Order: sequence, then C-alpha cells, then structure tokens
Amino acid sequence: MKTSPFIYGSTVSNQSFTDRENEIRKLTDNLLGGINTTIISPRRWGKTSLVEHVTDSIKSKHPKIKIAMIDLFTVNSEEEFMEKFAGEVLKASSSKWHEWIKNSKKIFKNIIPKIQVSVDPVNNFSISFDWKEIKKHGDEILNLAETVAKQKKIKLIVCLDEFQSIAGFPDYENFEKRLRAIWQRQKEVTYCIYGSQRHMMTEIFNKPSKPFYRFGDVIMLGRIEREKWISYICDSFTATGKKIGKAEAGMIADLMQCHSWYVQQLSHYTWNLTKKLATGTEITNALNELLSSNMPLYQRETEILSTTQLNLLKAVANGEKQLTSAKVMNEFRLGTPHNVSKNKILLINNDVLGDSGDGYFFLDPAFELWFRKTFMNQTF
Repeated sequence: MKTSPFIYGSTVSNQSFTDRENEIRKLTDNLLGGINTTIISPRRWGKTSLVEHVTDSIKSKHPKIKIAMIDLFTVNSEEEFMEKFAGEVLKASSSKWHEWIKNSKKIFKNIIPKIQVSVDPVNNFSISFDWKEIKKHGDEILNLAETVAKQKKIKLIVCLDEFQSIAGFPDYENFEKRLRAIWQRQKEVTYCIYGSQRHMMTEIFNKPSKPFYRFGDVIMLGRIEREKWISYICDSFTATGKKIGKAEAGMIADLMQCHSWYVQQLSHYTWNLTKKLATGTEITNALNELLSSNMPLYQRETEILSTTQLNLLKAVANGEKQLTSAKVMNEFRLGTPHNVSKNKILLINNDVLGDSGDGYFFLDPAFELWFRKTFMNQTF
C-alpha cells in the first residue's frame, strides 16, 4: 500500500521538503560563514524543517563542523537552560559518552557537573549542576561551546528552537544581557535561533532597545510561492500513482493561503480520499475533515476571547481596514477606540492576527475558515 507523500505535524524529510532555495542558500552561507542567524515567521511555516534540512546538509559535507540542536520548549528557568545547553553542546562535540565525561573535567574550572548516562548513553545522557555554583560561575556554561570548539579544534553551530521561552525566566532581562555579551565575542561558534511565537521573537531581535538587536542576520521566512506548491502537489500525487490537476492543486494552495503546514495537511487528506483522480469534491471533503480535526484547538482559542475580541475578528474576516471608524465600530460592536486598540494588541501579541501595514489578517488560514464557518455562517 502506498503511503501519503505529504507530511505535517513533524519536520519534513528531504523528499517532502519543497522550495526554499533562497532561504537554504542564505542560511547555509550564514552558518558556514560564522554569521549568527535568527529566523522569524508565524507558527508552522517550516522554520524547524528548514534548519534541519540545512544542518543535515552541513553535517554530511563538513565533518569538522559539529551541530548542537537544542529545543527550549520545556525549559522554564535559567538553571534548566544551563543544564540543557551544556548537555547538548557536550553531546554534539563527540559521539562517545566517555569523552563527554573526560571533556567536562577539562572544560569546567569552577563548576563540578554531575553526569548521568544510561544503557543507551547517546540518547539518555543528562548533566546537572549545583545551582549555587551556577549563580557564581554561570558564564563558564555560556562559554562552553566556544571552549569545546577551541579544545577540539572544531567549529560548532548551536541551534536554539523556541528561543522566546527565555522571556518567561525569572530575571530574564539580566540573563538576556549576559547571553548577548558572552555569545557575541565567540569566534568558533555560530548561533541559529528561531521560535514559534513570531511577535515575541520580533520583540527580542528587531527592537533597538533589546540586547539581541542586530545580534546577526534576521531571515523573515515568507510563504512558499503558489506555483511551487502546485508543482509539488501534482508531482507528489503522480509519484504515488494518483493524479491531481493544476487547478485543483492551486485550489489547495489558495484555500490554505500557501501556509506550509496546512497545505501539507489538506494535500494529505485529499490524497487519502482520492482513488485515482482528485477533484473539487475530494478537496471539499478533505477541507471539512481538516477543520473538524482542528476544531477542539480552535474552540479553546475562541473560548478565552471576549465578545469584543470575537467581534474584532469578525470585522477582520469581513475585510474591514478602518477598525476605529464609527461605522465599523457600530456595525461590529467593537466598543470604544480604546477597546479596539487594546484588542488588536492582544490578538497580535498572541499570534492570532498579523499586521500587513495596510490592514490585519489571520495568521492561521484554517482557523480563519473555521471561524468564518462557525461565527459568520459562511460556506466554501
């Protein structure tokens, strides 16, 4: 039985990775050239897949370059950050667990790490520190990647996913300043930083008053072009013994507004429902299935919104641009201009809406379709 060529819910394989030639080239050149790089985009636009695609290529071609992949999603404090950072850097520096222990004794001058290995040390390796020692000598850990690279005469690339998580640490502002002050002086280490909360990442890296402003290059990840999606969808159907026309493939791309995650998801559902040739009927049924599968998430997102916030989303869905005009505020019951301003900021900060400069738009195209259907009785 053929398996679906469309992947969502995890980082995509090289076979499922489409387009991004310019971003691949730029990120590759940056990381090989020692230029720290931040990637910013809305959720599920393929940041992690892009980074993994580029770093896998670098690893296969440049054995002297080691790569540490660090996911900060579950990290809630400076102490947890230090332990995670140190562990992943040591793991990246060598595939042999006894070298990790040997290296740690050489590297740390003032801190004594506690290293634990299991039957499967490569996948079950942890490092911990005494918090009192970290508070006194934490800079040793933040300098760890540079120290390791110099001792082993290698280059290190450190990739930090969900970097905006550090904004929730106690005394975050001082920690952020320390990170920048130490990392910007390093010569043998290059940092690739990305995260799923676009507003917070933009605040950290694009605001002149923040320590990480101009830390390196910033890649604002855009949408994959419609024509690229059409070719990819058609080719993927053909490769698995099924067919879809360019018009129908374009319909999938348009419905999902070329959003990477959702184009893959809607293509997958359409492929599953197709016996030989995909038509508009399969796509419509697939869209209903997609919205139904995401409904619990969308319900939770709307349940926490106030009436005026929901009304503001209705106005945006209706294409209104002058949200503080008397006509729009009265028609959609948005409250006062102050309410509109406050609600806009909240919805943007929570990555529900984006600001295009001349209006507002839903960052999640499937959520927008579900919202229109549920709250505005629109059909597609």
